[in-house]
Amino acid sequence: MRECLEGFFRLDYPDYEILFCARSENDAGLVIARELATKYPKIPVRILTCGEPPWPNARCYSLNQMKAAARHEILVITDSDVRVKAEYLRAVVDPFRREETGMVTCVYRGVAAQGGFWAQLEGLGMSVEMTSGVLVADMLEGMRFALGPSMVVRKECVDQIGGFERLGDYYADDFMLGNLIAEKGKTVVLSHHAIDHCIVNTKCAKSLAHQWNWMKSTRFSRPKGHLGTGLTFGLPFGLLTFMAASLLGHPRIGLELLEWTVLARVLQSMLVGWFVVKDDEAVRLAWLYPLRDLMGSILWIASYVSRRVGWRDDLFEITSGGVVRLVHAEERRAGVHH
Repeated sequence: MRECLEGFFRLDYPDYEILFCARSENDAGLVIARELATKYPKIPVRILTCGEPPWPNARCYSLNQMKAAARHEILVITDSDVRVKAEYLRAVVDPFRREETGMVTCVYRGVAAQGGFWAQLEGLGMSVEMTSGVLVADMLEGMRFALGPSMVVRKECVDQIGGFERLGDYYADDFMLGNLIAEKGKTVVLSHHAIDHCIVNTKCAKSLAHQWNWMKSTRFSRPKGHLGTGLTFGLPFGLLTFMAASLLGHPRIGLELLEWTVLARVLQSMLVGWFVVKDDEAVRLAWLYPLRDLMGSILWIASYVSRRVGWRDDLFEITSGGVVRLVHAEERRAGVHH
């Protein structure tokens, strides 16, 4: 976290401030923020506390407090596991020269900073699978959503949709923020600048749980788009083709088609990794992407068997439209969850 946060103190931009917010003053993240504020005294910093959030989405409650304290008209919202370069702020603010721009969001590279096989697979999913899906959505209907690791928005646009309070009952607040701003007639811009999304889940169970939560969230946020995502996975269809051809007495043809499917996935990882997100790891580990593609399809199928998602220590149930209900502690202790 220290490395990620320090990048925001080194931005090449003439005038900006950094705001932090947590539930209590002794939050471990705020301890690091205070140390960095002391190290970089020329950067204006505000450190806020908000207490226990009354909204299901705790992040939105913190954002609401920070928005009220912010002195600038453009808000940059990021996660604590995001790593940026010095030119980041100039790149994402530049589209706001156009009045119709209401929001800017970024694709991101999945960075397995601590190494590990499962973290690398998750990183490939972020760099290639996620980015590919975003590019297809942008081509088909334009950007009508945002990506949570980097959201840049005009303060007046947040006010026009009813403030962060409007998002307080949603799990996928990033999707809803971009969607509501697009509905107001403002443009949501997909920046050419890519950022690093550092992966903290190095163990198999936690990595899969994190990706499963994301899949379920997308299922309720963009139900039609999520259903169509099933058609974008190659390996399941390649394997089905191989089995069908083998049963029909043509295993060689089936094997050739499966090999072509694997090659197409490898090329996808290399092309998206190199030309879009500039991720050396996506190129180096392109041979692993077919496995990631198969894993993504399994998680996609699994997203339809549960509507419960976790965030930190909380458990939620997603209802229609992406609204969440906090599962009571008694129910969690009883083990009534998926």
